[in-house]
Amino acid sequence: MHVIRLENITINHAGRVIFQGLSWAIDDRDRVGLVGPNGAGKSSLLKAITGEVIPDAGSVIRLKEVRVGYLPQNVQFSSGKTLFDEAMILPPRLARVEAELAKIDDQLGDPDIYGNDAALTRVLDRQRLLWEEFDHLGGAQHGSKVREILSLLGFAPNDYGLKVEHLSGGQKKLLALTKLAVESPDVLLLDEPDNHLDLQAKRYLENFIRHYAGAVIIVSHDRYLLDEVATQIAELADGALTLYPGNYTAYAAERELRRLRQQQLYAAQQKEIARIEAAIKRFEHWARITEDNRHTRQANHRRKMLERMEANGEMIEQIRESRRMELQISGWRGSNKALEVKDLTMGFDSDLLFLELNFLIRHGERVGLIGPNGAGKSVLFNLILGQLPPLEGDIVIGPSTRIGYYAQEYQTLADWLDRTPLELVRNINPTHEGAAVAFLLKFLFTYEQTRQPIRTLSGGERSRLQLAALMLQKPNLLLLDEPTNNLDIPSVEVLESTLEDFEGAVLVISHDRYFLDQVVDRVFELKDGTLQSYEGGYTDYLEAVKAKETA
Repeated sequence: MHVIRLENITINHAGRVIFQGLSWAIDDRDRVGLVGPNGAGKSSLLKAITGEVIPDAGSVIRLKEVRVGYLPQNVQFSSGKTLFDEAMILPPRLARVEAELAKIDDQLGDPDIYGNDAALTRVLDRQRLLWEEFDHLGGAQHGSKVREILSLLGFAPNDYGLKVEHLSGGQKKLLALTKLAVESPDVLLLDEPDNHLDLQAKRYLENFIRHYAGAVIIVSHDRYLLDEVATQIAELADGALTLYPGNYTAYAAERELRRLRQQQLYAAQQKEIARIEAAIKRFEHWARITEDNRHTRQANHRRKMLERMEANGEMIEQIRESRRMELQISGWRGSNKALEVKDLTMGFDSDLLFLELNFLIRHGERVGLIGPNGAGKSVLFNLILGQLPPLEGDIVIGPSTRIGYYAQEYQTLADWLDRTPLELVRNINPTHEGAAVAFLLKFLFTYEQTRQPIRTLSGGERSRLQLAALMLQKPNLLLLDEPTNNLDIPSVEVLESTLEDFEGAVLVISHDRYFLDQVVDRVFELKDGTLQSYEGGYTDYLEAVKAKETA
């Protein structure tokens, strides 16, 4: 059953048409993955559904009483409250009913009310209606429902006292989702809900989405998550929305088939058009030579065939390839042992992160480093880079190894925020301005952006700039800390292809399970202060863990 319909909507932003004439029907049990390149308008589309953005043309139609909940990309809470206190804040409708009930309690203590039968009857009738609404909204069960959803999303009772300002970005997302879900909206709109979540939290999120009693639309760059929960993929690209049944893997295969089919049909139609145009020229030539009207009529007949094809919308468009980042980190042959860690121990004050870690990464290996948030993965990178001294142990970098580091929070750009991408590139690789601009254009920057301060760039743009810097540094050992965060799927696919061709070693921290399956041939799990090694990608790791649990 359709609960929301978008009919021919058009949205402009800063004078640019985001999309035009877009239509879409959302059913009450849909699980839709909304995908598309950065800047395609996915967030604008969600905001049009909520009513936060009013379309410049067209309409958004909801069934009566259909309620929509929206989880934005970035969530903030006022400091001072605990996680549980924030989760327990009543939803607006329930808070309104409770406030009105409190007013009625005050009225019932007013002599002018309880001493007047007619006035008392009116107040008691209103109180009865409000209590019915309170029950309908689940007011009596609010506390138990909050605890249930917190548990579903992976929070334990000992987390309840955490101050909201001390929560990680992922925990804040899940807390905001808890507050939304308590209201039980008919349609949940989730804008990158998986950002900053560790692997365990992502599994909680997937389970929650699968069992949610309503429609869910998810904007996500996590292809594994979309494989697990989506029953339909909606692709927003070049101002058009195209629907594909199934999960992300089914979408990727079907999209490629459709593109191949369209390209074949386009080529066949172009061949037919060329044949008709050649016939027109031939008949026009004969008409001039023979002055025979019959040849003129034949030429006109074929010209009208082409005109009808165009008028009837029968012309097949050529596939337009979207611009992609051009990344190539070639690497080079270095030491056979790229990185060796011996009996490494690290902690802060009385908090021990890990004890006596040992591992060896050889030239050409691709290793994924996984583990819960707070296990010490980024700290391990800081130790390898020499930014922190270990408590005990040794880190041996191969004698012919040059490290290239990608920082999750863009720390490599910290000293350049008031400078421009152009200045950064020319500092790493002194060259003339035109060559530096041309290089940055390959990373999807506009000419204007190359001359703007780096602090004005979005997260995705800073990610691409870090990758551009890595390419110029020509490393043969890559330390990548969450490199797929803030990259759209086409850019992640370019990164995967680049790492496949890279001649060197890679150690990558990632919660992107699809990416890990595509890139790594070994997985290190850092958990509870120890490191376990597993052969293969993420799926192989999962199977090995399950085998251990059932043994």
